[in-house]
Amino acid sequence: MKMRKKSDLPTKICAHCQRPFTWRRKWAKVWEEVRYCSERCKRAR
Repeated sequence: MKMRKKSDLPTKICAHCQRPFTWRRKWAKVWEEVRYCSERCKRAR
């Protein structure tokens, strides 16, 4: 994958805290399924 600027990465809104978060490499294969920005938000749902 080519290097990208952080501002060019896809973003989503967290289902719990309603804040925007950006794509991370560890989510590359499951990006469509990611709904929460962190484990803390995932647990607090």
